[in-house]
Amino acid sequence: MANARIYHLSHCTYICQYHLVWTPKYRGKILEDTYIKTELKRIFKMICKWKGFKILAWHVGDEHVHVYLTIPPKYSVAYAVAIIKGKSSAWLKKKTKKLPEGSLWARGYFISTIGLNHMAVKKYIENQQKYQKDLQTLF
Repeated sequence: MANARIYHLSHCTYICQYHLVWTPKYRGKILEDTYIKTELKRIFKMICKWKGFKILAWHVGDEHVHVYLTIPPKYSVAYAVAIIKGKSSAWLKKKTKKLPEGSLWARGYFISTIGLNHMAVKKYIENQQKYQKDLQTLF
């Protein structure tokens, strides 16, 4: 892990990196609006700064969100996901009326720990837009 950054808290040193993926409820293309994507990124930055998470890469697609982030060990992964999904949904719904009523995000999510393949995961997330366009030409 030559390129991984080591973080410090008062009594620990850590590298806790995760690849997180989740979708909007009903898997609709409700995230395709440019304003919504921009607002989500702004909101994700605010939440991560507030809680001390570090975003290393991200992609807000039309039907899903990928985030590669570092979470301090004082927080559980479930707590981090709950904060990111819960606050982003509430804050985005206050900003725009373009979203359907009820919960914005689906209940589940995918999470994996990042080890020695962190550069491969980062590249994958950064190139999601290319993959999404290639998939659309298949159908």
